[in-house]
Amino acid sequence: MQRRSFVLASTLGLSGALLAPGARAQAGKVTVVTSFSKDVTDPFKAAFEKAMPGVTLDVQNRNTNAGVKYLEETRGNNQVDVFWASAPDAFEVLKSKGLLQRYTPKATGIAPRVGSMPTNDPDGQYFGFAASGYGIMWNERYARANRLPAPKEWGDLALPVFHDHVAIAAPSRSGTTHLTIETMLQGDGWDQGWRLLKAMAGNFRTITERSFGVPEAVNSGQVGVGIVIDFFAFSAQASGFPVKFVYPTVTTIVPANVGIVARAPNTAGAQAFVEFLLSPAGQAVLLEPGIRRLPVNPEIYAQAPADYPNPFKDPSLGARVRFDVDVSEKRTAVVDTLFDQLITFQLDALKAATRAIQAAEAALEKKDNAAARSLVREARDLIAAMPVSEAEASGPAVAGAFGGQRAEGPRQAELEQAWAAFARERYARARDKAQEAARLAR
Repeated sequence: MQRRSFVLASTLGLSGALLAPGARAQAGKVTVVTSFSKDVTDPFKAAFEKAMPGVTLDVQNRNTNAGVKYLEETRGNNQVDVFWASAPDAFEVLKSKGLLQRYTPKATGIAPRVGSMPTNDPDGQYFGFAASGYGIMWNERYARANRLPAPKEWGDLALPVFHDHVAIAAPSRSGTTHLTIETMLQGDGWDQGWRLLKAMAGNFRTITERSFGVPEAVNSGQVGVGIVIDFFAFSAQASGFPVKFVYPTVTTIVPANVGIVARAPNTAGAQAFVEFLLSPAGQAVLLEPGIRRLPVNPEIYAQAPADYPNPFKDPSLGARVRFDVDVSEKRTAVVDTLFDQLITFQLDALKAATRAIQAAEAALEKKDNAAARSLVREARDLIAAMPVSEAEASGPAVAGAFGGQRAEGPRQAELEQAWAAFARERYARARDKAQEAARLAR
């Protein structure tokens, strides 16, 4: 054990800073703010502290958005050394606000790209330590009991058979879900992406506040299908839950990142933690059954199970979408708020309209009627309608209202109220048209 600690410390190039007696008090605690659950952080904490005797990793769990806000609010008296999360656009926000510091990792063997994205920030302010993709997880026992087919694409979740069987986390509360939504919008385009999202949402049973609430519900059989980041499904499988997972065609593989906070109280300790995450020992922790993320060091996959996804050998993973972090970062708050105002807070109305459309379409399968089919098309168009265009979502009037940089135009609260009213009115009209279509088809 002593030899392993010495070798690791030497590899990091920090043995003098961390292990010398005069530096031990400074290196005593490394404070990390992270969105990752204890299933992820506990194994890393144990491995890091074992490799660095005398160093304690103080893990503070906050969701991604709350973590970013916390660093902004405490920048004048920062007590955090490391920010550790999945969402690359969150790191772009911190970078743009001067809340991260530059560093050049000494670890070797890290791939320069994962999927279509660079592994590390080109300016050296945050670093990919793992990779993940987004997809669909389902409980096989639940699926058999409810006669659900195995989904393959996002559009499958809009089929009537999945009504009231699907769960998702709110993107405003989950950075990983935000990336899933943004991936769909970039992969299918703004209008078509939202059309698909709302068609799927009409089948949602629940929208949870935390991302891990979705896999927990799928694992336990409370719900059949979940929209999740891949490692939730892989770790559940490793734990023996009867679940499956698929990457839809429209997905992306993105790095999960770590960055050193500006004016960190323990910069040397923060650097040591970054180096550990990128070291072979740290990368191997990703393969543990409770974590099951994709390493960014291609050589580590030799230690993985035979069926483990490998983005460095399977070029189809994430090939359809070239995720643009800049586009995502500019409209993050707008996309999250649109989802909440059009879907989360209007879920009952959206489900009622969707169910009415599904009932009308079922009736039309038995007795066709041109006027009724026209009404159904109108109803679907009403649900799909958006209160803002893609250009407006990133423009100064709308995006500025959510970023505290509003010069002219409506305030954030006014936009939220307008979007909610927009959704209520159109979902009600869609339901009425679908019900009329069903009457015509009788």
